[in-house]
Amino acid sequence: MTAVHPLTDGELSLRPSQQDQHVVIFEVEHSGPVGTVEVRRTTPGVGVVTWAMNGGPDVAQRAVRLVADYAFDELGLERLQVEVDPEIHASARVAIRSGFRREGVLRGAALVDDERRDVAVYGMRKDDPRPDTVTGWTALMDSTLPKKRVIAHVVVRDTAGRVLLCQVSYKKDLELPGGVVEPDEDPATGASREMEEEIGVALPLLSVLAIDWLPRWEGWGDAVEILYDGGVHDPSLIDTLHPDGFEIRSIGWHAPDALEGLVSPLNVRRLPRILRNPSMLHNLRGGEPII
Repeated sequence: MTAVHPLTDGELSLRPSQQDQHVVIFEVEHSGPVGTVEVRRTTPGVGVVTWAMNGGPDVAQRAVRLVADYAFDELGLERLQVEVDPEIHASARVAIRSGFRREGVLRGAALVDDERRDVAVYGMRKDDPRPDTVTGWTALMDSTLPKKRVIAHVVVRDTAGRVLLCQVSYKKDLELPGGVVEPDEDPATGASREMEEEIGVALPLLSVLAIDWLPRWEGWGDAVEILYDGGVHDPSLIDTLHPDGFEIRSIGWHAPDALEGLVSPLNVRRLPRILRNPSMLHNLRGGEPII
């Protein structure tokens, strides 16, 4: 095994203190000893970086960057990861500023003092742009920012003032056609795609009827929902629609004053209001107007 040489960025020095085929440990010096940093092979091509330092986050960040460069360039690793307690924000900041993107949380993956604790996983690939580049830094920031779902539903009406609702297979509440917008898909395209998948036809979208923020509900995280106007049609339109038979079991017209018990409390609150005045944009929070 090739001997490991000290690493330095000019002010910080990392001196190898232990080396074998599984792990390399460095003593970190910055105007004296400040702790250790190590890289440990886990699976072929993959290593985990850990550190224990009292020199502050800037020193830890610089040490981790040096070790990451060493692991890619000298050890030939292709991926590194850092695993930290999500409650220890200083460690998370070191991971991000060292070039590791937040990838997710392993719930209850660590046992600390007989208590199950979550583990946040941060990863870096050898070909990732480094954090001192524009694309590298924005990718790091993007990995830490909230990811909010966007939902696009379509309000289709008939000449009698009724609304088209679907009986879905995964819950008892009737639902508007539409669904969750996919990554890199604009909401209008998502609404049209969902309509075509669910009922066989993508009706033209005329305008936006409502924008609604949905709080957490029954295990779902919060979301932003856009309700599009699918137009007013002859009741016979329903005969030309074809539920997919998997997600959508049946479809039907329903009067806005007879939705209680058929739709979710959210739709009980907002659909009659929207249908009474479809010519305005409704700005809603949990189905209620934002005043």
